[in-house]
Amino acid sequence: MASGKQRESTSPRWTQTWLGGAASAGVDLGTPGARLGLPKDGPGSVATYGRRVVALLLDLLAGALVGAALASALDWSPATRSLANTAVFALMVWLLTATLGTTIGKRLVGLRVARLDGRPIGFGWSLARTVLLVLVVPALLWDRDHRGLHDRASNTVVVRA
Repeated sequence: MASGKQRESTSPRWTQTWLGGAASAGVDLGTPGARLGLPKDGPGSVATYGRRVVALLLDLLAGALVGAALASALDWSPATRSLANTAVFALMVWLLTATLGTTIGKRLVGLRVARLDGRPIGFGWSLARTVLLVLVVPALLWDRDHRGLHDRASNTVVVRA
């Protein structure tokens, strides 16, 4: 500028708005789960991404260990072993989520899956959720309530236990 002074602005630059999301533009979206009637903190609040990722990794590890033991005992080819790991993971997630509302990994990090209407998840919704989870891409698409596409499709949310 000609005067040597920097221009003072009360509004954020467009790059800050774009990179920082809606909150940096001054839009208050509330806390994750607020639209769903869930508490901000403590039991029943929406699980954080970090805890969900740790739970997923633990579940994948459990599925891989059981799948590897099964494939080794039956002397399967490497391609079949990989399929066995995926099948064991999917079966474990489907059955445990349908019956207990949690998986081994979620249990270890203090999470559970809950239906938004409060009813048990059941085998049908758990199967839909598991199929989408195994496809991986839907689990990477999140909304502002930290619900992946697989959660939205099955009318569920992952919360702290």
